[in-house]
Amino acid sequence: MTGHSITSRSNQTMQLPCDYDGHCMVCKQNPPNIEISPCRTCATPWHILCLPVPPTTFFDWDCPDCCQPQQNNHAPPLAENLISAIQAIQSDISLTEVEKAIKRQKLVGGSSKPHLDKNKSNGMLDIFDGTLNCSFCMQLLERPITTPCGHNFCLRCFEKWIGKGKHVCAKCRSTIPSKIASHPRINSQLAIAIRLAKLARSEGIRESIDIATKNAPCFMHNDDRPNTAFTTERAKKAGKANACCGKIFVTIPSDHFGPILAENDPIRNRGVVVGDTWSDRMECRQWGAHFPHVAGIAGQSNHGSQSVALSGGYIDDEDHGEWFLYTGSGGRDLSGNKRINKQHSFDQTFDYMNQALRISCLKGYPVRVVRSHKEKCSFYAPEVGVRYDGIYRIEKCWRKNGIHGHKVCRYLFVRCDNEPAPWTSDLYGDRPRPLPKIKELKDAIDITERKGVPSWDYDEEKGCWLWKKPPPKSKKKATIVNPVDGTIIRDFKPKTKKVSLKLKERILKEFGCNICRKVLVLPLTTPCAHNFCKTCLEDAFSGQSYIKKRIYENGRTLRSLKNIIRCPSCSNDIADFLQNPQVNREMMDVIESLQRQTEQMDGNFEELSDDNAA
Repeated sequence: MTGHSITSRSNQTMQLPCDYDGHCMVCKQNPPNIEISPCRTCATPWHILCLPVPPTTFFDWDCPDCCQPQQNNHAPPLAENLISAIQAIQSDISLTEVEKAIKRQKLVGGSSKPHLDKNKSNGMLDIFDGTLNCSFCMQLLERPITTPCGHNFCLRCFEKWIGKGKHVCAKCRSTIPSKIASHPRINSQLAIAIRLAKLARSEGIRESIDIATKNAPCFMHNDDRPNTAFTTERAKKAGKANACCGKIFVTIPSDHFGPILAENDPIRNRGVVVGDTWSDRMECRQWGAHFPHVAGIAGQSNHGSQSVALSGGYIDDEDHGEWFLYTGSGGRDLSGNKRINKQHSFDQTFDYMNQALRISCLKGYPVRVVRSHKEKCSFYAPEVGVRYDGIYRIEKCWRKNGIHGHKVCRYLFVRCDNEPAPWTSDLYGDRPRPLPKIKELKDAIDITERKGVPSWDYDEEKGCWLWKKPPPKSKKKATIVNPVDGTIIRDFKPKTKKVSLKLKERILKEFGCNICRKVLVLPLTTPCAHNFCKTCLEDAFSGQSYIKKRIYENGRTLRSLKNIIRCPSCSNDIADFLQNPQVNREMMDVIESLQRQTEQMDGNFEELSDDNAA
């Protein structure tokens, strides 16, 4: 007998599977897919021709490693229980392939995550178990962005990856367009869903989560005004051009500093929370977040500034989310018919509203900030309407030469709110952070910095932002009278109830298509961070060509042009994306998991109600 026959026989008795690269460990070859069959228990690929006893079927069989413990009479009972458990997982039709692989890994090698007590469950956060983790930091997505290939990353991790000169996806190595690499868009729907799932872990969640976007009718002392903005008979034009403001729903005066608390909202008893959105500035005024209809600064030159609005009025503004550089008012010639003039014609000075902001800087007063959809150059502005983004504090102010050549007043705003920002998935609010480095301060003049203790500051013992000094007294009166009996309206206790099922339905609503307004099916995320159903987006542009052919009357053809296809939610061109759209698989898995859990909870509630009725 030759040495080669001895070696081949010994290899056949070993019965080895294929390795990670698909090479058979017996014949050392790369067999075709027809000759490879995976085991139904351990999912290991095997080369059929190298097995001493070929299986009767290639799709439902156990490999020699999984059959050996049953054939060995001295096999431990633990191995038999393990194989039976794996077979039960494989035969479960309700599980997906990814869920089967996770369960097999937990049985064979244990979970890669730390063990959690059953009494300390993560709650709603369990639905994101590894599905929405960033591939770089391996943590839950923070300010998620979605690439055209359908993969999700943290904004900071993505910027570090692009900063290294790598313009390819970290998962599939697909090329990332330069426009997305330089200006990534945050997937706001995904960020809101992650935050709601984090909130579900805390106990005693208020019912206000479900009614955050509803405008509950209430009766104030200004009973003659309707609930919405209206036009009188004297108005020459319809619409909001000559409209009057509706009722003021909150009980604060117009010079109120700081957040609007639940005690100032006698009907809903929730106040104005971060993320509240209104259709326009008129409606924003009714809830007290920013009172002026047109002006971007609310305040008094001898009292301070209470709120500002970011609406893209000045080209010098810079928005970085947690901090931004704000340009003061004035410097434009608005006489005659120049009401929309955006060119600076003279220098700005620290007077009027600019002096009000300067006083808030020196005193350290909290300033409410709202962002408008008109702020086109900001990644943090809402898509529609006006949004309340929380409390900021002015740390410095100065004057410098603006883009138009005239001096402008500049203010450094830094966020200091107890609630997380609407573009993040954080569960907690801000903490004291170091001030950013401002390059334009080198050539600035009239620099003003606060030297004393600010009135609004962070308390290390209580772990929150609060008034360190008494807030400034209001110079205006605000009285709220009940129109029924003439008594002053008092606060009502908030209503609380179990909202686990409602929270799941709320998260499902966040995963809504911007066309059909239903839960996403095969979600597609465009480069401008808008989510649509695949069928809805394809039907919206069905029949449109990506190339425009140009032919003269004499029959001569010119070079073809690319057709511009606008996104249904914005004006960005998505023609290149529509040629090969990729489904956001991670978002789809989360949606399917949520739908399954919601159906199970509905079934459990029906069983409980039937038992109680019996």
